[in-house]
Amino acid sequence: AMPETGRLALYLLGLRATCPPPDPHPQVSLVTWLKYFLEKDWAGSRRHGHPLTSYFQYSLGVLALCVHRKRVREEVVQRLLVAEQHRRFEHAGGSAVDTEAVAALAFTCLQREHLVGAKLAAELRAAVRKIRARMEQAQSRDGIIGNIFSTPLAMQVFIATDTCGTQQAYGRAMAALLQHLDAFTSAGSVAQALPVLHGRSYLDIASMQCHQELDTLTPVYMEPLPLGPGNVTVRLVVQCPLPACPQHLLYDRAVPAPAGASLLELLREAQNFTFESQDTAMGPLLTAVLGQAARPQERHYWQLLGGLGTPGTPLQMGIAEYRPKDGETVTLRLSKW
Repeated sequence: AMPETGRLALYLLGLRATCPPPDPHPQVSLVTWLKYFLEKDWAGSRRHGHPLTSYFQYSLGVLALCVHRKRVREEVVQRLLVAEQHRRFEHAGGSAVDTEAVAALAFTCLQREHLVGAKLAAELRAAVRKIRARMEQAQSRDGIIGNIFSTPLAMQVFIATDTCGTQQAYGRAMAALLQHLDAFTSAGSVAQALPVLHGRSYLDIASMQCHQELDTLTPVYMEPLPLGPGNVTVRLVVQCPLPACPQHLLYDRAVPAPAGASLLELLREAQNFTFESQDTAMGPLLTAVLGQAARPQERHYWQLLGGLGTPGTPLQMGIAEYRPKDGETVTLRLSKW
């Protein structure tokens, strides 16, 4: 089974942020599991030279342990540092900004909490400076760093390193974030943006004074967006260009759906079409289409492309958030990252 590194790391970050009861026993058990997952994550795929899950999840695991002030073996940190130094975070069809940001937050936390030796701490500081410089270079003219969802994570790096007041990139990113707040609809994406809107980063969780916190953790129920009048017709294409696929074009049909329908609703409307999804903190994730399963162990995933042209551009939203337009072509492509 795949290690649940990222999910457990997010849970531990959220648990610490909600000021849990004083009894530490449940947290100690979860921290132990996270340490185990980090080791399994790497050992299970050592021959490939990358974690079994992803460098993003691996970085989250290191960050969560640091926020809980738990020391990890320096070898665990070195693995992440070497990957950053050799620019191994990039993957096909996506940005490396989110992974680099979480790694930089983990590196900064390890220094701040004095959880590594002086030599390694100096190497981590140098790595963070390089990551921050790359983020400035990656910023587009509209202020977005990577994509709209990686932008808050990049901004957290500026906050955590006390450079947001001196960097023009931060102000431009904040302006872009405020313009695109309606894109943050899932719990995971909101959790990335909310600290930034309060001038905080995930590192601030470690120093929270829980006796001063109000009990404001109440559930929020979001009403689904209403569907508009009329229908749209969207061309749905499914491609499997990997060598393991006997047939490269699996599906190509026009699919009618109510105006304003999400991509998830459109997939449900398509005839002779089957798919499977898995709920995550960032919303439903496609795991299988027309019987072809994405295999994380082999770094396969279902890439989403959209737009009025062909082959389209990578979508920055998930299947539950993206709303295709009339005449658009949406392509589901089994890709390798």
